[in-house]
Amino acid sequence: MGNHKLYLSPILDCYNNEIISYTLSKRPTYDLVSKMLDKALDKIDTHQKNGLMLHSDQGWHYQMRPFSTTLKQHGIKQSMSRKGNCLDNALMEGFFGTLKCETIYIEKPKSIEQLEQQIHEYIHYYNNERIQLKLKGLSPVQYRTQSLI
Repeated sequence: MGNHKLYLSPILDCYNNEIISYTLSKRPTYDLVSKMLDKALDKIDTHQKNGLMLHSDQGWHYQMRPFSTTLKQHGIKQSMSRKGNCLDNALMEGFFGTLKCETIYIEKPKSIEQLEQQIHEYIHYYNNERIQLKLKGLSPVQYRTQSLI
């Protein structure tokens, strides 16, 4: 893959570890996070948005006024990690580590397109099939569905 990069911007629900929204891009543009946020907002009922919290690192995307304005308009509180402290974002960092260990390190992608496909497939698997002990042996989607019954 040479010097090519692929940027992943996901939102992980702390309740059940489900990736509720994500975007991929070859460049770290504002569009990467704004589309990710829009996709998440489309999935969440209006009455459920108020009181939510979105935690991120201190990437420039998350500090832009349009991003914080959108959060405020939907009643979502913004939280950011302390500078240079990955432990503040441990849940997401853990997901990134798991993603790499269970996909990229096993089958090194030969192209950006293959990497994109691997990530799409993995997130579907992670949400719908990959069991998690803290979720009583259920996948994130199974756990959420069971809790609604």
